[in-house]
Amino acid sequence: MSSATLQEPPARTRPAGRPPRRGRGALNHQTAAAWILVLPFVVLFLAFTAGPVLGSLGMSFTDMRQRDLRTPFSVEGVGFENYAKALSDETFRKAALNTAYFVIVGVPLTLVVALGAAVLLDRGVKKVAGLFKVGYYLPVVTSIVAIAVIWRFVLAPEAGLLNTVLGWFGVDGPNWLASKTWAMPSLIAMAVWRNFGSAMIIFLAGLQGIPQSVEEAGQLDGAGAWQRFRYLILPLLRPTILFTSVTTGIGYLQFFEEPFVMTQGGPLNSTISVSMYTYQQFGFGNYGLATSMSYLLFVVIAVITFIQFRLLREK
Repeated sequence: MSSATLQEPPARTRPAGRPPRRGRGALNHQTAAAWILVLPFVVLFLAFTAGPVLGSLGMSFTDMRQRDLRTPFSVEGVGFENYAKALSDETFRKAALNTAYFVIVGVPLTLVVALGAAVLLDRGVKKVAGLFKVGYYLPVVTSIVAIAVIWRFVLAPEAGLLNTVLGWFGVDGPNWLASKTWAMPSLIAMAVWRNFGSAMIIFLAGLQGIPQSVEEAGQLDGAGAWQRFRYLILPLLRPTILFTSVTTGIGYLQFFEEPFVMTQGGPLNSTISVSMYTYQQFGFGNYGLATSMSYLLFVVIAVITFIQFRLLREK
């Protein structure tokens, strides 16, 4: 046998730029380390989020009441009876209509006011923009109790600020919070004043992210200020509008603090909301019925959010 056949084959060299392969042991150690790091979050998530959510979902299919807290496993399943009962409840339907009214009027009004304020801050008052930002955003971080005190003073029937100003023009203002006609518009006005600051900050960031060359190109083409805003700025703000409309809509669908603090749902349930009525049912000890109302509201929020994504997504 020749010496050429006795030579060992040359060792295979690793191509340049390719990282060395790691053994299964190293990968297993990395996986274990990753699970150890995320384990606290997983435990907290299961204990305080996923667990209660699944538990409440199961509760909505039972007849659980306050008296069953000591013997939770003695409750009986009732299927979709709680959901049917909620949908047939006249007060719940009234609360759903009030919530729809609040959302349909409040969300567009909030976005329009927020966008208008953002445009003014971006174009008109740049030198003192920081001061205005703080002033507009301050109601967002203010306690609802303090806001209620301010608005009760503004809307007081006799010595209130609004009725006093109307009296200067010979107009006799109503009792805003005790009127079936004006109570809900009053709460909408308070909600817009309280919440438009968040959307304004987001709109302002979106406006400042649009290149100046876009408007300059529109000016060169002879487009006026409104045409540039309508056909150039608004289309570029579509993702921002989508985000603000979704977050504002979800918040307004769950509105609770305004009627709870200002009107207690009155007069004659004209300002009661789904969240407030659900809260009342929990207080009455009707846990199964209350959780079914919560999940009906969750389904509505999911559907409306899906519609918003379909209508406002980038094309």
